[in-house]
Amino acid sequence: MRGRRGFGRADRRRARGVVGAAVLVAASALLVAVPAMSASAHNYVVSTTPAEDAVVTEQPGQVSLQTNDELLDLGTGAALLVQGPDGLYYGDGCAVIDGPSAVADVDLGEAGTYTVLWQVVSTDGHPISGEWTFEWQPADGVALGTGTDAPACGGDAAGSTAADDGDAEGSGGSDEAGASSVPTDLLWLGGGVLVAAVAAVATWLVVRRRA
Repeated sequence: MRGRRGFGRADRRRARGVVGAAVLVAASALLVAVPAMSASAHNYVVSTTPAEDAVVTEQPGQVSLQTNDELLDLGTGAALLVQGPDGLYYGDGCAVIDGPSAVADVDLGEAGTYTVLWQVVSTDGHPISGEWTFEWQPADGVALGTGTDAPACGGDAAGSTAADDGDAEGSGGSDEAGASSVPTDLLWLGGGVLVAAVAAVATWLVVRRRA
């Protein structure tokens, strides 16, 4: 009976080389994919002032939000609209961008629930928006502001927020859901890595079978 040749040293080196090449391809793909995913992610809100559902008793002077990354200051597209329980807007709604933060002046009016409708431009160039509420319970002697029917800046932010809220309900109801979406290019990249890995394993099996 003719003996069967074992899996020799040269064959093992060849197999290791094939597997090593596949690992190198996968690692290179990850190095490209991770920065691309980071660059394509929308900003998300880290904190707000006043905080969500906070009870405010003194004029805050300003409302602000801070995101996880730099915001784009395009001169337009940024607004912080403060709407009172009477439906009027307090402050001009004009947001000043400072790195990852947006700030606007405000002078609150009658007591009640106030809603801050915000819109800013994410670091990836996409506008993002949302809202939060807080309670205004002015202490005795606090001077009250006067509201207006329309703010000087960002008059379309309320409509944009309503549209975004509708989209958010269909995608999980969070701005972070938008941040985690993966571009189509990355899906193709992941498919390429998978194909390379499968090809490497198939080649290794063929080499081993011939051995």
